[in-house]
Amino acid sequence: MPVIDLSPLEIQFLEALALILIACLTVPVFKRIGLGAILGYLAAGVIVGATLSLGFTKNPDKLLHFAEFGVVLFLFVIGLEMKPAKLWEMRGDIFGVGLAQVVLCGGVLAVPPLALGMAWQVSVVIGFGLALSSTALVMLALDERGERGSGYGRKAFAILLFQDLAIVPLLLMVALLAPSGGDLGLAESLTNVGIAVAAIAALILTGHYLLNPVFRFLANSGVPEIMTAFALGIVIFAALLMDMAGMSYAMGAFIAGVMLADSSFRHELEANVAPFRGLFLGLFFMAVGVSLSIDAVVANWGTILIAVPVVIILKAAVIYGILRGFGTAHEVAVRAALALPQAGEFGFVLFASAVSAGILGAETSSILVAVITLTMVASPLVERLVPLLIADKAGDEIEEDFSDAGGRALVIGFGRFG
Repeated sequence: MPVIDLSPLEIQFLEALALILIACLTVPVFKRIGLGAILGYLAAGVIVGATLSLGFTKNPDKLLHFAEFGVVLFLFVIGLEMKPAKLWEMRGDIFGVGLAQVVLCGGVLAVPPLALGMAWQVSVVIGFGLALSSTALVMLALDERGERGSGYGRKAFAILLFQDLAIVPLLLMVALLAPSGGDLGLAESLTNVGIAVAAIAALILTGHYLLNPVFRFLANSGVPEIMTAFALGIVIFAALLMDMAGMSYAMGAFIAGVMLADSSFRHELEANVAPFRGLFLGLFFMAVGVSLSIDAVVANWGTILIAVPVVIILKAAVIYGILRGFGTAHEVAVRAALALPQAGEFGFVLFASAVSAGILGAETSSILVAVITLTMVASPLVERLVPLLIADKAGDEIEEDFSDAGGRALVIGFGRFG
């Protein structure tokens, strides 16, 4: 029997095909039984990681890092729909509720590891790493239900946006808490913050003065695909700029989107980026599933079994309390609290940085990555508790008889596609 000798490229194609086939089997099934596409992608990733020996399953961090481009594109599209004036209206929620959520959740979640005898530096890093929720998971779930513009959707988005902004100070915190943290002086810390602020300012100025003229020039060329290429180029440029300044890729893409929110090319940009966003987001959730170390779960199943519900319960309770403290209605606070109790993708970044800095050990990091992944897996199920915590009441119905309608024209499909 002849032996098939495959080239490295052919092997990569076969691995990609295996990933696609498993996703095509699991996602429709999970969607059909009402668990949602996100949980289907996560389950597909877990199945791939547990059953197949592929190149990326041996080093899932590389796949996860590559798949983060889906989160970047997703934040860019959200930015396109978020005009600067609307963002300014949300400043109270972003810097009030968002700040309180990160600080209080970080403090509360640092208590359990501290009680278990861990060093306070380790406990603080664990607490703040778990305090960050998953922007991709929450916003995609809101989009699936069409609830991004709802009261709790706006609260959740404001909290997530502040969490993205908090990445820079949290990474600086890790550097300062490291055993050699004294080497990082106050001047260098302030310099890093200044670089981040300068990068944001540069991105805003570029978006305000350069992007629209370039888009008009490209539109006049009559080559549609060049518009798509330039749109992707903007996203990559903004993401890289923020990354070099020590911030997250997603924040750069979001700022670029906001700068183009008032552009006449906004809808065309959104349509061009949408297919890539969907594919990469699906890959991102599969990569999260692949990154779940079954060996770490088996070896530490007791710790993880306790940690996952503790994180979810504490985080949801704190978020609910914060929102109620800021005068948010009970129903909105419950829905937002049950949308955000999971840990998120930025926790991977923070814990990886903590391992490099010598704060966390490799085994502790593996347990924390498993906890993050399983809280993300459990998140769609947690949201099903909403009806149990909110009284079932019929919504107010407005009686209309259209007796004052005097027009002679019937407009059908008015709006985005009209």
